[in-house]
Amino acid sequence: MRTTAAIVAAVVAVLVALTLYLFVFVPSDHVTRADAIVVLSGDRKRVTTGLRLFHERVAPTLVISRDYRPWPAIDAVCAGPHVICVHVKPYSTRGEAEETGRLERRHDWKRIVVVTSRYHLRRARILFDRCGVRPKVVAARTTLRDYVIDIPWEWGKLLYQLTVNRSC
Repeated sequence: MRTTAAIVAAVVAVLVALTLYLFVFVPSDHVTRADAIVVLSGDRKRVTTGLRLFHERVAPTLVISRDYRPWPAIDAVCAGPHVICVHVKPYSTRGEAEETGRLERRHDWKRIVVVTSRYHLRRARILFDRCGVRPKVVAARTTLRDYVIDIPWEWGKLLYQLTVNRSC
């Protein structure tokens, strides 16, 4: 009985350590200059971070990936100069990486900053690398609530990307 408890405790400890490494203590890149800032679809915190970098003149172009839900505040931003808003297909991080690659080639961008949530940084890097885009990746503010809700999904998505779907 003690051996089983020790094994369970060891497995839980490894799972917690992996979760912290893969999704919580992921370094965010430091950026000062880029050709474009790409905000991955998600929540307002990502958009806020992307807008902050844009207003700090890190890059002259802001790209916002979004879904089809109404979002009047973002519609106003999308109507602004030097802002490109995209609806990617497939609607996924892979779709965003593919679209960013197309935009990169079309506009001859050399340096790209991708903004996403901290729990998503590692998987975003993997997918963008697979699609031939080598961005700097910056974490938007991520709350405890975000971690609790989204890390289980990220575990599944990461395992899927590492095993089943290994393409761009």
